[in-house]
Amino acid sequence: MGEASLQEAMESVAPFVSLVPQEHRVTNDPLTTLQINVGYRCNLACRHCHLQCGPNREEAMGKDVMQACLDAYDVGGFSAVDITGGAPEMHPDMEWFLRQWSSRGVSPIVRTNLCILTDAAYEHFVALYDEVNAQLFASLPYYEAGNVDKIRGMGTFDASLEGLRALNAVGYGDHDGEGDTHPITLVFNPATATLPPSQVAIEGEYRRNLTEKHGVHFSNLVAITNNPAGRFAEALHRKGNLEGYMKRLHDAFNPATTEGMMCRNQISVGWDGKVYDCDFNQALGLEIVGGATIFDFAKERQPVRNVVFANHCYGCTAGAGSSCGGETA
Repeated sequence: MGEASLQEAMESVAPFVSLVPQEHRVTNDPLTTLQINVGYRCNLACRHCHLQCGPNREEAMGKDVMQACLDAYDVGGFSAVDITGGAPEMHPDMEWFLRQWSSRGVSPIVRTNLCILTDAAYEHFVALYDEVNAQLFASLPYYEAGNVDKIRGMGTFDASLEGLRALNAVGYGDHDGEGDTHPITLVFNPATATLPPSQVAIEGEYRRNLTEKHGVHFSNLVAITNNPAGRFAEALHRKGNLEGYMKRLHDAFNPATTEGMMCRNQISVGWDGKVYDCDFNQALGLEIVGGATIFDFAKERQPVRNVVFANHCYGCTAGAGSSCGGETA
């Protein structure tokens, strides 16, 4: 008998939806977060990227889709905007998009990899983020060069520190407990097929290593479980470890996490205007029930609907839970 396919490995544990209470299988009303993926082009090609972003990806959100996102926010009852990629800074209309949110009184969340801010073509985003009062989530897989460079490429740890220092200079990051002008949250992902430690514990480690050794500052840290999708799932499958990881996630399922799953509170808008329950569903092409696009959301607030689940969702409900904002339980 041959090796299990990737899909068979994903389905080697009980169907995820069977563990979710009926009342937690539907979206909340209203949705709170409008997450927008402006494209898959990125200056990095990280080993754990579920969207498989990289320098050669060409997908980019059209300005008409961006406008529909703005309109959807106006009519949909949302309270937060979360812009991601790829590296969102590489989108040609990103500056316009940020200023449009700012003109509405919205302080958008922007997810940056920090390294991009050291490129001469994009370093001006540091001042722009300050101008529009962006809330930054900065991915930094670890606090030591060896781990980061292994995941992201040689020199990326030093580039991340350089980008963080530039942001510190305009008021991002808590300096010696005195508070920050703008919040910057670091995002930790495990380098291996393990669950992350507690956010409190790993934040302490980051502060001791980054602040004391390198003199850089951040506001707080969130820990996110590596979801079995994209490059991460494919790498595990090639090594024969995907079934084991699925069992680990399944065995760590925490019923207390299902009420607060991010798919119940947000939509994830793809570069082409398609809508998903979360960024991981976007990676797998699992559109929302009914297939409404962001242009439909721009016309009128959409009704409560069933969430699309699959077994990759175990990544969001294992241990302390995981979402784009960190722990959920």
